[in-house]
Amino acid sequence: MKKVILIGYMGSGKSIVAKKLAASIGVNCLELDDLIEKKSEMTIEKIFSSKGELYFRKLENQLFLELLKEKNDLIISTGGGTPCYFNNHELLNVENVVSVYLKASVGTLWSRLMKEKQKRPLIAHLDDIAVKEFIAKHLFDRSFYYNQATFKVDVDGKSVDEVAAEITKLLA
Repeated sequence: MKKVILIGYMGSGKSIVAKKLAASIGVNCLELDDLIEKKSEMTIEKIFSSKGELYFRKLENQLFLELLKEKNDLIISTGGGTPCYFNNHELLNVENVVSVYLKASVGTLWSRLMKEKQKRPLIAHLDDIAVKEFIAKHLFDRSFYYNQATFKVDVDGKSVDEVAAEITKLLA
């Protein structure tokens, strides 16, 4: 194993599962969005509002490529849109990379995201019904990219520990 990339929609558990997985197998984990904020010295929300999505996606792709070139084993938690831009989906199965799609249903994502709606700029302004429609549309639009992952793990009804254990078995 060299790089384990976790992909999936916002609220699927990428960040928390990456941390749990990293701790259980003794590998460092990095969050792509955190690296983008650090490099740009701006929040993701500020990047989108001041520089635009294209700037964000270019920076995201650049940093993603840099992470894949790292010599050390690493778990990478991506943003929900990472696989959908540039050729990022083609990088999910290159040599020394294993990717895992944390697949969650619209209902699971909706219930998770409603708890932190104000922290999510893409949905903060939407009413509850519109959030569900937004998630469903995005999942449909992004399914091709998410399904390029080496493995798919259904997260509905599972704890973080259960998901991390399932991924650990897949990596063995």
